[in-house]
Amino acid sequence: MQSSAMLNQLGYIPNDILIDQFQKIKENTIGYEKIEKHIMDLHDALKPLNSYVAMSNSNDYLKIKIEAIIPALKEEAFEKVEHFSDKFKVELQKVDGKDTFYILGFGKEL
Repeated sequence: MQSSAMLNQLGYIPNDILIDQFQKIKENTIGYEKIEKHIMDLHDALKPLNSYVAMSNSNDYLKIKIEAIIPALKEEAFEKVEHFSDKFKVELQKVDGKDTFYILGFGKEL
């Protein structure tokens, strides 16, 4: 999938700066091409739970942000993230003190 199409699906309006940033994220994410579709599926599954996949402003990774406030929705969002990680062997890094994970890439224990 082209970077501009992926950015659109994530809710961004593509421009040269965002496309360059997204290219860096793709290059930095091990096995990105193997998990790209699954990342979009996760993003779509998280939207009704007030959670989403986005580009990190501080690191060249995509991040999963859990923003659900209702405990049952928050728990369901965490379960979807865990299922995504386990099923597709995606390595995640939890951000200390936040309900946020960086998507490091394909292959558990990189």
